[in-house]
Amino acid sequence: MTRPAWLKGKTPLKILGWGAGFGIVATVLLVLASGFMIESTNTDTFCVRCHYMNPFRDAWRASVHGGTNPRGVVAQCVDCHLPHDSYIQYLVVKAKTGASDYYHNFFIDPYTFDWAANAEEHRQSFTFDSACRSCHMDLTPPGMRRGGFLAHRAKLRGETEKTCTQCHPHVGHKDMLDMAERYFSQGKAM
Repeated sequence: MTRPAWLKGKTPLKILGWGAGFGIVATVLLVLASGFMIESTNTDTFCVRCHYMNPFRDAWRASVHGGTNPRGVVAQCVDCHLPHDSYIQYLVVKAKTGASDYYHNFFIDPYTFDWAANAEEHRQSFTFDSACRSCHMDLTPPGMRRGGFLAHRAKLRGETEKTCTQCHPHVGHKDMLDMAERYFSQGKAM
């Protein structure tokens, strides 16, 4: 077997060195690029590139989670809409969600889509308890109303299987369905 012209005169050790060097450089670039991609796709600015997300961002901005709280804390889309159980699960759901959003951006008609039914039916699949709990660690803070205290205590004790969004259905987006209705009825989506 004859060697290709670019390999002639090179020892196996030299070839291995070049291969290892290329592998290391490629790995470093891949790691840096993937970290950059993950961070750059974690913002509301990225999410509203799908035009139908605009009213949902507006509703989020008007909510406690969008920064209208005494501390000015802002939760990004991924803080609520991706699981925080493990990094692998986070990345897998991020990829699936991104692909789904990309697909829906082209194939649903936001003017006729039933946003209310979608939110009711699928809310559990795009808001995760682990995401809520990553910020809301103390579910029974001082001053909490009795009903909320009892419900959260039952959750902590494992006496209920209710999820956060079953009791707090639209907490991350103030008047979300009204905002979507106004937005799409006025023909603002472009």
